[in-house]
Amino acid sequence: MKAVGYKQSLPVTASEALEDIELPTPEAQGRDLLVRVEAVSVNPVDTKIRQNVSPEGGEYKVLGWDAAGVVEAVGEDVTLFQPGDKVWYAGAVDRSGTNAQFHQVDERIVSKMPTSLGFAEAAALPLTTITAWEMLFDRLQVAKENAGSLLIIGASGGVGSVMIQLAKQLTDLTVIATASRPETRAWAQELGADHVIDHRQSLVDELKATGLPSVNYVASLTHTDEHLAAIAELIAPQGRLAVIDDPASFDIMPFKRKSVSVHWEFMFTRSLFQTADMIEQHRLLERVAEMVDRGELVTTLAEEFGTINAENLLRAHALLESGKGRGKIVLSGF
Repeated sequence: MKAVGYKQSLPVTASEALEDIELPTPEAQGRDLLVRVEAVSVNPVDTKIRQNVSPEGGEYKVLGWDAAGVVEAVGEDVTLFQPGDKVWYAGAVDRSGTNAQFHQVDERIVSKMPTSLGFAEAAALPLTTITAWEMLFDRLQVAKENAGSLLIIGASGGVGSVMIQLAKQLTDLTVIATASRPETRAWAQELGADHVIDHRQSLVDELKATGLPSVNYVASLTHTDEHLAAIAELIAPQGRLAVIDDPASFDIMPFKRKSVSVHWEFMFTRSLFQTADMIEQHRLLERVAEMVDRGELVTTLAEEFGTINAENLLRAHALLESGKGRGKIVLSGF
């Protein structure tokens, strides 16, 4: 089968940072599905792993943790799917990725994709949707009846683009999004943010300008270390902070006086540790598919970069590394 992989960690400008390769087609066993991949999207985790993880033993490593496709075969213990089902999922970080014609994935982290979306539109959503959902409802423990406020730092990226929508559809929160460029500010407003403030300015001053003295919840999606002092100042007493990025340092002490709880979100935790509630990702993707089909959520696909090959994936990696992307980059077909 065709695939895209790499043998050593190289800068995105290197011609061998990603390569077009041929690999054996895997077989479905146990609770695994074998999925014929129709479309993938690219996430910051792809670039981080390419830059920092070198494959062992001269083998190729295949990246990719978002896919939409068709079930080709099922393992002997599979109960949720059958060949021919159209599915979407975000895969597992400790297994080979989705940048391949065929991909193995545990059925417990997969669901049938929305019937109203094509493969490209669907592939944009799984990883960021799982991350946003788990941050809001598992980590921050937001409830529908909550009428507080949520600040999303870095709201125009993939996770923020979904979180704005989930918060507006499923909670009563006032949503404050941060974005700095005209196109990303417009994107956040289009997705439903109540206020959009500039994270290149003082977040404390920007928040005050909206008329809000503080926020109950903060979802910090990027540059957390740069904003940590501001977050400590603007978060309400007994507030909750959730983080997904990799700050160089993280001093938790400024949050003690306010009894602020701090939560990490890593959407691969359930699959990585085979947790007892691993199937919750199947369930939340099912619910999100229903919301999409009812018109309550829209795809966050922003750009299509052509077929799935090394050249196009390197272009996508370069855009993500520049920090200038909005929404999601999707590639389709081989």
